[in-house]
Amino acid sequence: MPELPEVEALAHHLREHAVYRPVARVDLASMSALKTFDPPVSALVGRVVTEASRFGKFLSLDFADRPDAGPLHLVTHLSRAGWLRWHTTAGVTPPRPGRGPLQLRVHLDQVGGPGFDLTEQGTQKRLAVYLVGDPAQVPGIAKLGPDALELSRPGLDELLDGDNRRLKTLLTDQSTLAGIGNAYSDEILHSARLSPYATASRLDAAARDSLFESLHAVLSDAVSRSVGQGAAELKGEKRSGLRVHARTGLPCPVCGDTVREVSFAERSFQYCPTCQTGGKPLADRRLSRLVR
Repeated sequence: MPELPEVEALAHHLREHAVYRPVARVDLASMSALKTFDPPVSALVGRVVTEASRFGKFLSLDFADRPDAGPLHLVTHLSRAGWLRWHTTAGVTPPRPGRGPLQLRVHLDQVGGPGFDLTEQGTQKRLAVYLVGDPAQVPGIAKLGPDALELSRPGLDELLDGDNRRLKTLLTDQSTLAGIGNAYSDEILHSARLSPYATASRLDAAARDSLFESLHAVLSDAVSRSVGQGAAELKGEKRSGLRVHARTGLPCPVCGDTVREVSFAERSFQYCPTCQTGGKPLADRRLSRLVR
């Protein structure tokens, strides 16, 4: 799933390539992806792109207002299998709905010219697109907690105090902290040498300092490596920078222990026992007794 660094890089890519260009046509290939109906996507035609922004893991493309209407924002959440693909030329024939991974295509300057596609692989279609007058009208954005890269040290204390959830759960809850998903939460906890099952409110000051420093270091490094990359290279760049996530069975690059995994119904997370749990493997069952 694209997380804060990748979405920030996609926003940067759009700022570099799409801003100041008018919309020539919008092709909607999946009705289920579009979560709003008023205004229709055809309302974008003729409008000029003014900015690209990020809200947590949401990507927003902003369009100038017109004399008869205010500004519009095309907001998308790429979910697990969605992606944005930039094209310099595109087919002029509108795509057939329900065929292939294409969900929405935006032509800029002229039909068949530059622009971008929103695509989604797999059968679980969760990519979401909204066309709104204000990004805050998107329910997921309205519920976001503070952005992970803007979190202060006192702000971290406010999040942790009184919260008895596991650290892994807290870090990936977008209403608590926006932008971090499964992959970077694994990386942050590994860097901070903290168990995914540690209770948030029980962290002492030293552990909180380590968590704060690791959170900013891991995300800032990932943003630095991602911004400026082409959209097609971002997934590979993300994988190359991971130390434990998706590396089950491989040696930990810090201590050499074997990276372990805990699996659930639809996801899994990875960790290093030596670095994070005092050498004790976590039980790999959802309802098992937790190793602290």
